[in-house]
Amino acid sequence: MPVMTHRPHMLTEDFEAVARIATREREGARLEFIDGVIRSKAMPDGDHGRIIQWLLRICMQSRPDLFLHPGQGIKAEAYRTGRAIPDAVLAHSDAFVGQGDWVDPDPILMAVEVTSWDSDTHRRDHVEKPRAYAETGIPVYLLIDRAKCEVSVYTQPNGQRYESVHVVAYGKEVELPDPVGITLQTEILKDWVR
Repeated sequence: MPVMTHRPHMLTEDFEAVARIATREREGARLEFIDGVIRSKAMPDGDHGRIIQWLLRICMQSRPDLFLHPGQGIKAEAYRTGRAIPDAVLAHSDAFVGQGDWVDPDPILMAVEVTSWDSDTHRRDHVEKPRAYAETGIPVYLLIDRAKCEVSVYTQPNGQRYESVHVVAYGKEVELPDPVGITLQTEILKDWVR
């Protein structure tokens, strides 16, 4: 007789209530809900924060019509039942005005993740997040991997995954294609690794 297993199912609304309570009760608590599983997102360290500042400055200089929104919660996955907190998202400055904690991803041109030093960063940033962002149709996913000293640019979402992934080592130039249209000089990222 086959053994059947299943994941406990939590409604998205229940997760949002739990996340609000956790944020209110525990300083720095950041919860995500992907594949029906609640995960805590590590607090960024100083180098992580500095990488986001670097990218924010580049985006402002290269695309003043857009803004890099750090830590914006988004509705993710195919049916937008997941909840993710990218390190940053690139969209127009007023793209999320009037929305709540978890915004619609339609105006997002790029999601950004910078790896942390916790044990599940590979699964979260290399597997779960690219799939969730591709399912929502976010055109570009930028992953800055501090452990590997690599920058990955995921493009061409097909509703299930990104069809193209371009990986370069720190120090190389990397193009963030349209609709982003920015070129990154990644040499400085070598300063922010352990």
